[in-house]
Amino acid sequence: MANHKSALKRIRQSEARRLRNRYYAKTMRNAVRDLRNMTDAAQAAEAVKRVSSMLDKLAGKNVISKNKAANLKSKLAKHTNKLSA
Repeated sequence: MANHKSALKRIRQSEARRLRNRYYAKTMRNAVRDLRNMTDAAQAAEAVKRVSSMLDKLAGKNVISKNKAANLKSKLAKHTNKLSA
């Protein structure tokens, strides 16, 4: 167990951040999954903007890495373009 007040605070902060990051990551995964299941091109084009923005924000907060965000955005864009073609 922690021996210092600052260590106890750090434990509380780490746990709160862990739970917050878990929520954001799960929300992102659900949004990506929903977008991949879309078959309507117009609806997917609108959703890809929203999901791309979400991925950029999470990469900026280090919830996911910048490369993972870029890879997901690329795959989702390819999926959306395939729908419209």
